Amino acid sequence: MEMRTIADRPRSAATVSDAGIAPLRDGEADLIRRLQANDDRAYEILVQRHTDRMLAVARRLLRSEEDARDAVQDAFLSAFRDIQRFRQGCKLGTWLHRITVNAALMRMRSRKSRPEADLETLLPVFDDTGHHARPVPLLPPHAEDRLLRGEQRRRVRSCIDRLPETYRTVLLLRDIEEMDTGSVADSLGISPNAVKIRLHRARLALGTLLAQAL
Repeated sequence: MEMRTIADRPRSAATVSDAGIAPLRDGEADLIRRLQANDDRAYEILVQRHTDRMLAVARRLLRSEEDARDAVQDAFLSAFRDIQRFRQGCKLGTWLHRITVNAALMRMRSRKSRPEADLETLLPVFDDTGHHARPVPLLPPHAEDRLLRGEQRRRVRSCIDRLPETYRTVLLLRDIEEMDTGSVADSLGISPNAVKIRLHRARLALGTLLAQAL
């Protein structure tokens, strides 16, 4: 993917030309030092190393390829602006993952809403005795093995996309991106308890959708 971020970022008189750049001596630590020194080649290396992973994250959160690519570009621009505040000891990939998630969330908030399933119709219903008031859909035997196959993965993604956005987002961040509850709460501006409640309800609803699909 061609990124405009290299050309758009601020440049300084300290920028080193490509011809005079030595190979990275000690991996990520050296790359970070060179990024903070406004080294052109270091920015190119950052984009080359991390674009694919960042695109994968953005694609999982956003339904549009164009939105995903725009979110990654936004994430790189944010990273370039904030690189001086990056502290050694934190993993660069983890930092970029968080920035990409935030950029994707911004895209999600700005786009038009899509038709969504009614979550309440997908959740278990209980009678006065505390028993299920209607049959509970169960995944077929060996469904987990089947879900690993390409066609089933597409069905799973389709079912996730039918969830209301607030629940879909929490499910993706916790179960797919494997972010902890506190990080998800910070990203969404809600309490950790709200994250847990939404995640529980999203999992229940997804189970119903998957059982119907399979």
